[in-house]
Amino acid sequence: MSERIIAACDGAAKGNPGPAGWAWVIADAQGKPQRWESGALGRSTNNVGELTALLKLLETLPPGAGLEVRMDSQYAMKAVTQWLPGWKRNGWKTAGGKPVANRELIQQIDLLLADRDVDFVHVPAHRTDGDPLNAIADQAASEAAVSQQPAGTALGQHELPVPDPARSSPARAASGPARRRPSATGSGASTRSGGSGPTIKAKFAGRCSCGSPYAAGATITKLDKGWGHPECRTGDTAEAGARTS
Repeated sequence: MSERIIAACDGAAKGNPGPAGWAWVIADAQGKPQRWESGALGRSTNNVGELTALLKLLETLPPGAGLEVRMDSQYAMKAVTQWLPGWKRNGWKTAGGKPVANRELIQQIDLLLADRDVDFVHVPAHRTDGDPLNAIADQAASEAAVSQQPAGTALGQHELPVPDPARSSPARAASGPARRRPSATGSGASTRSGGSGPTIKAKFAGRCSCGSPYAAGATITKLDKGWGHPECRTGDTAEAGARTS
């Protein structure tokens, strides 16, 4: 049996939407970064960047290889481990009856995951003493968003991007892993939901990190990347699926 591949991927958008990019990093069996790649997406969103990074990573790796993917995007991870089966059953509509956002990207990822044994591990973004692979992917995606140029070892750039310490804040624990196992239908998945936290009533309208807006007076809570829907933290599949339209 071949050794499990360890990797991280991340996306970035300067403005959300704004200049966007994606990146992945692949490590050796000891967790040392070996290869990396990043690319530009023009004007797009964080969610598109996150999903594109995962797609590009899976396209790079051989089918059937065991894989651990470290990500700081709850949206991208839950989209392919929790919400996807329900979207398929609903004809690619959310629980609220709206078309699923980023459907084409998610469908491509679903096909690439069909024959793979993948552990998705959520890691906090921009944290001191956080996951080093994710920090590299985050920096590479951010640089690609700004430069709108591809980079990586395949282009002869073997020096790894160096994460900017100024972007980091005190460390905090990551949530549990989500798993995607091969299945006949390509839709098998299991996950552990994250913790809950205090909620407040929004004084002003805003936008959740899942990409959907919330209205003034709506119940919101603190997420990894700002304020948003409580369901996007607790892993309420039906409601969170509806929010990501």
